Amino acid sequence: MIELKSISLAFGARKLFDGINAVINKRDRIGLVGANGAGKSTLLKILAGIEDFDSGEIAKPKYASVGYLPQEALVTGDRPLCDEVEASLENIAALRREMALAQECVASAGTSSPEYMDAVAAMAEIAQRLRDAEESKLRPKVETVLHGLGFKTSDMQRRCCEFSGGWQMRIALAKLLMQEPSLLMLDEPTNHLDIESVAWLEDWLSEYSGAVVVVSHDRALLNSLCNRTFYLWNAELEIYSGNYDFFERESKLRRQNTVRAAANQARKIEKTEKFIERFRYKSSKAAQVQSRIKALEKIERIEVEREDNSKIHFAFPEPTRAGQVVLEIDSISKSFGGNRVLSNISFKVERGEKVALVGINGAGKSTLAKIIASQLVQDSGRVKLGLNVSMSYFAQHQTQDLNCNNDVFGEAMESAPASRRAEVRGLLGAFLFSGDDVYKKVGVLSGGEKNRLALAKMLLRDFNFLLLDEPTNHLDMNSKEVLKGAFQAYAGTCLIISHDRDFLNGLIDRVIELGPHGLRFYQGGIDYYLEKIESEGRLVLRSKNKLAKINAAKQRRVSAARQLSRLRREMGRLEREISDVESDIAAAELEMSSPDFFKRGAEQSSATENYNALKLKLDRLYSEWESAGLKLEEAENSGLP
Repeated sequence: MIELKSISLAFGARKLFDGINAVINKRDRIGLVGANGAGKSTLLKILAGIEDFDSGEIAKPKYASVGYLPQEALVTGDRPLCDEVEASLENIAALRREMALAQECVASAGTSSPEYMDAVAAMAEIAQRLRDAEESKLRPKVETVLHGLGFKTSDMQRRCCEFSGGWQMRIALAKLLMQEPSLLMLDEPTNHLDIESVAWLEDWLSEYSGAVVVVSHDRALLNSLCNRTFYLWNAELEIYSGNYDFFERESKLRRQNTVRAAANQARKIEKTEKFIERFRYKSSKAAQVQSRIKALEKIERIEVEREDNSKIHFAFPEPTRAGQVVLEIDSISKSFGGNRVLSNISFKVERGEKVALVGINGAGKSTLAKIIASQLVQDSGRVKLGLNVSMSYFAQHQTQDLNCNNDVFGEAMESAPASRRAEVRGLLGAFLFSGDDVYKKVGVLSGGEKNRLALAKMLLRDFNFLLLDEPTNHLDMNSKEVLKGAFQAYAGTCLIISHDRDFLNGLIDRVIELGPHGLRFYQGGIDYYLEKIESEGRLVLRSKNKLAKINAAKQRRVSAARQLSRLRREMGRLEREISDVESDIAAAELEMSSPDFFKRGAEQSSATENYNALKLKLDRLYSEWESAGLKLEEAENSGLP
């Protein structure tokens, strides 16, 4: 449908894109990934026609439309919400123009050409979109999209300018979804969404009639939605025919192959250079030397992507033992002016639990967290921490509390008690602040760096209960993965507010939902919670088999967990057998070292035969152990359990 041909773009001496090529097909679901600064947002803007490029071409049929949602989008008009979104469908006339162009293409193109087939498919799509855009269907469809994105019925007539920035992003997204462009491009669309809205958006996009390109750090979204992955690195675009997990596995294999190819090339180049140096001044070899010099000049050197080993690495300290009840919330209520945010909220968290607190944006999750942390005073009710409980609180906007005038080291030192100041430098190193990085001013740090610093400061306190409000904001996938692993290994208690399903999956064992009608409790993980609210009719999905997909994913995880357990048992069995055989060999060698061993005749012959059999058995066991170890490593790295 849309083709990028040799797109190049440079900023001064820095090449952002160096002749990248790609084709985006009609029903593609593409995850666009790469390091910060690789050019992901710039590429979306080029496709949207917002930014220019230096050279190359973008081939796009005239009837194909492109929609783009940037990371920040404001809708500040005075129109009521429903009217504002409905007005985005003033594109009906544009659809008719697109239909005329597609019909013109059908009339002029050969019936066997790709242009003809694309135009016929586009006509069917445009005709359907025109039918869907009938006046009688507009308002119900607008309301369906807005409800899916978390707006209440009472919001429909509110003026757009009354909504906060996060909700205005949702308005912009709703308008874009209603327009249904041929290519829909979303830059971090889940940043301002809650878990229910993310699940709804994922489902909506899976049924979308056009192509979708999404930039996101939401691994669950990329894995569930995408059938292709575009990876930007070193000014090039690599294309993978699978989701994010597939990309991770396949990119490792590609890198290994590239490393081998580069090593082989380097050996050949070295051999050629030695030949040239040896015979450079020998007239009888002049022709061969010149031939090799020209061959060297023509070689395109294989570049190996520098492996990124910059992962945060840390473990939580062993917590002191707390009482059985760590946190007790009793009849908490809180209002701001006439807006009642919390009403008679009560629940308990017990020692060792890892609990997710979820709910739509505006339900009062962060307000409750601030009350628990004594940063906000409730109107009524009480918060009681249990016996020997020490709490550490990470706020959603914790980075705003950092002193921009401090350097990184000084900011961390201010939080460290005297007994732990010797740990500060090492802990900052674990969070990727090494060398002179610790003397950077906090004010110049990126969002991810500030989040890492805030997390490091939190770890300098003594605690056995963690209260966390969106701890993964601004973190890349590697950092989130390490952070999740540390939480899984943590023996203390956690109450976590997060909309990151992949982070919560396999981490929490209970969900507390905070909503307009009070609390609901779900004894299970985040997939169980989503399954339950769908079965309760509170999460309305377009895809009829969404529940089956959730169950299938759960079954895959259960199966993978069983496979891991089986492999670990097998490794244990082999290690015990190896230990036994090694003991038998040691005993046999001790016996064979006796001075009269070789005088024993038939007994000596039998013992020697047994010794050789033991050595063969040990070799076989080691071979089986290595094979099982590789399978176990592969299973542990698959990310399924």
